[in-house]
Amino acid sequence: MPSFLAMFPGQGSQFVGMGKELLGEFPDVRVIFEEAEDAARIPVRKLCFDGPEDDLKLTANTQPCILTVSIAYWRILTKEAGVTPALFAGHSLGEYSALVAAGKLEFSRAVYLVRMRGEAMQKAVPQGLGSMAAVMGSGVETLEPLCKSISSANSVVEVVNYNSPQQLVVAGHKAAVDALSRELEKDNIRSIMLPVSAPFHSSLMGPAREGMTPLLNDTKFIKNNTKVVANITGKIEEPYDASFLIRQMDGPVLWMQSLQTASEWGCDTYLEVGPGRVLFGLARRVLPREAKLMHVEDLKRTIQDLLIVRS
Repeated sequence: MPSFLAMFPGQGSQFVGMGKELLGEFPDVRVIFEEAEDAARIPVRKLCFDGPEDDLKLTANTQPCILTVSIAYWRILTKEAGVTPALFAGHSLGEYSALVAAGKLEFSRAVYLVRMRGEAMQKAVPQGLGSMAAVMGSGVETLEPLCKSISSANSVVEVVNYNSPQQLVVAGHKAAVDALSRELEKDNIRSIMLPVSAPFHSSLMGPAREGMTPLLNDTKFIKNNTKVVANITGKIEEPYDASFLIRQMDGPVLWMQSLQTASEWGCDTYLEVGPGRVLFGLARRVLPREAKLMHVEDLKRTIQDLLIVRS
């Protein structure tokens, strides 16, 4: 039997129309969307299916919408293919989806938390003060010292996403991120500014962490035998508690390390559950060539493949 990692995407995977075909083919997932709308108090189906894009990409809307679509896919996979992963992991926001799928966090509570998380992130840094950039082709050993040399007490830039050996993401004050990009350009290292509203996972998210801490500490995490890899450590954390999501607010996403942990654990099949194929692409750059990578864009085919793999 193969050993699965179920992995759930974060912000940036959203697109107008996501989940619409899924609901058309599997009407039973309507209850998931309805539960999400009750918990988040936003029109999740309208935002997912019809947008407009500017409304969907608002952080406070994006996060509950991606979570809902991811869990809708997950419920169908478990019902139709009986998926039983060895490990669960999610990229940033996706960690909440992973916890729901792993049975460690109630879905409605997760939807409420990510709605509040999105609002806290939007409010943490004034518009235009912070930014993020993806850096292509610079190693950690080069980029981390460069960030430290450019940063000052009032203007910081930090590595916040360790996505793959070829892709790291930096965030911080816009002036510092711009200065870093200019330095990288001197060495012909490409950086791409990301269309985000705040410097996620950087130390500038301290106010968001403070705002979310009481809510997360007041959240019940269910103890069971499933195993979740935490972003902030890149390791399997047992027991799982609120501290991992609290620290994640203004701490880096160790995604490359999380995939390496899954590989060392013995996972040979990696299934992305949610909109888009961002994690599928990152996994191709991190994992051994023999690793089997799957996603749910063509859900019926994925279910057939999973049934074959299980047999």
